[in-house]
This record gives sequence, structure tokens and C-alpha cells, in this order.
Amino acid sequence: MKICVLGGAGYIGSHVVRELLDAGHEVGVFDNMSTGREENLFPQARFIKGDILDYPALVRTLAEGWDAAIHLAAFKAAGESMLKPEKYSTNNITGSINILNALCEGKVKHIVFSSSAAVYGEPQKLPIDEEHPLNPENYYGFTKLEIERFLLWYDRLRGLRFAALRYFNAAGYDPQGRITGKEINPANLLPVIMETAAGTREKLQIFGSDYPTPDGTCIRDYVHVSDLADAHVKALTYIKEKNTSLTVNLGSEEGLSVQEMLEAARRITGKPIPAEITARRPGDPASLVASSGKAKETLHWKPRYSSKDTLIASTWNLYKNSPKNTP
Repeated sequence: MKICVLGGAGYIGSHVVRELLDAGHEVGVFDNMSTGREENLFPQARFIKGDILDYPALVRTLAEGWDAAIHLAAFKAAGESMLKPEKYSTNNITGSINILNALCEGKVKHIVFSSSAAVYGEPQKLPIDEEHPLNPENYYGFTKLEIERFLLWYDRLRGLRFAALRYFNAAGYDPQGRITGKEINPANLLPVIMETAAGTREKLQIFGSDYPTPDGTCIRDYVHVSDLADAHVKALTYIKEKNTSLTVNLGSEEGLSVQEMLEAARRITGKPIPAEITARRPGDPASLVASSGKAKETLHWKPRYSSKDTLIASTWNLYKNSPKNTP
């Protein structure tokens, strides 16, 4: 297939592009490079510099005979979204509407959308499956849920088949070391641990140690980014062959606490990784763990790299070899 990856130079996007290329697809990357890295552009994939807010550029690009698009061009910092809702409204919602309209103009009938477990909000049951109530607690999650709702209507009215993939906590790097550009300004636990291990950050802050969990720190479901990339390829094949849309969770189904991740990182890196306990962050649930049974059943998807040690080792392989002044 000929596939346009919107946001394909970013952290998850570059792994998706690599997986598509490995599967033999023809790939184009459309990215404004605001958070993408030039190191993550592969010579086998055509690069188109552009912004999803530039509707004419999107129309021109998506009219080039693509079989499908993959949309990863969203802002994703939950905390920032609560402080800058205008930024997230403009890019995530307006930009996504631009993409949907341009797909229709270009007669592209298939899209895979990078959604999020943030659409669920505070868990009412664990593990979280796709039938869990949808009640996002941050504006980022709200934007993802709204885009899912737009997709449902475009499916119904325009025959646009979609896969909405609700990620849990993406982590890790390509186990073969082919992705060499680090994520810009990461806010997630594992890269922060790695920055501390590498000496670019003074210490790790652990937000709360009095949660109702075995060690008192928050538990999250970490899924390796290469496993996510594999799911994108499988989801695209599914919606094209079945001519139907799909919404699934993508998680490892295993919960790891902050303390567990820290202790494993100390063991694997051989670094002391200083850490301090600070106050809880508002809205942080004690535990978030996915049920990925639907993805396993429909897509025959199974995480291969999402073990704790692989997540940490694949990330450390990148961070330990990077110059300290590289963002």
C-alpha cells in the first residue's frame, strides 16, 4: 500500500514508518518538524514538510493517490493541555478536521488514528476494556475523544474506514537501534529516568508514595513503541480487508509501578539515579491497566517487546550513547 504518515518524524511516528517500510509499504511522511527529528527520517520514505493547519497543503498532498493515512500529528502533553486548551483545540481538533476533509477530497478511504487511554479518565474498573465509560479528565483526552466521534460520523457519511488505537503508556525505542533521535522535551516516566541516569537531569521526582498500591507509587501499563507500530500495520490491513472500522486498546496488560521501573533502571543502567518523593499530582489515578483482548482477537496482535527489561534496555541504549547536550 501507499501510506501517508502524518507526524511520521516524531517518537511514535518514526517507529510506525519503520514498521511500514519493513512490511514493504510505500511510505510518505508529512510533518512540520515541530517535535519531529531529522534523524528519524528514513531515506526510503518520501518527506513532505507541511502542517496539518495548512489545509491547501494537506489537500495537495492527500490528492496524490494514497491508499491510506496514519494520523499521529497531535499534541499530547496532558498537563499542558489543561493550561493551554486553545493550543490543543487548534492543532488537535481543527487539524484533525482538516485531515478528514482532505482525505475525502483526495478520495482516501482508510485512516489509522493515534488515540489514547486518556479518553477513559478515572478508572471505574480494572483492567480497562473498550466498554469502559468515556470520561476524560484532561483536555488532551477530550480532544482525542472528539476526534473519535468525528471519525464515526465520517465513516457513516463518507465511507471513511478508520482504526482508533487507544494507547496506554508508550515507552521504549527500536530494539535494533534504528531510531536515533530522542523525543523532544519528554514528560513520561521512562525518558525522565533515562535523563537522570545519563546525567542531563539532576534527579527523578516521584509524585506520591502513598497510593493504595503494593509499594505506594502509581501503577501504569507500559507498551513498547515497536509493539504499537506493529499494531498500526495490522490495524490498517484489517480495516482495508474487512471494509469496517475498529476501536481497540493497546496495552501490555501488565501494571508496573514507578518504584519498580526505577529499581529496574538502576539495575540495567548501573547508575544510582537519584530520586525524591514529592506531592501527588492532581488527577493521577493509583492504577491504570489495559485489557487488550479485543486487539489480540481481531488483529492477532501480541506485544513482543513490552517486558520491563526490554522497555528500559532499548531506551538506555539510545540515551547512553547520546551527547549530554542533545535535547
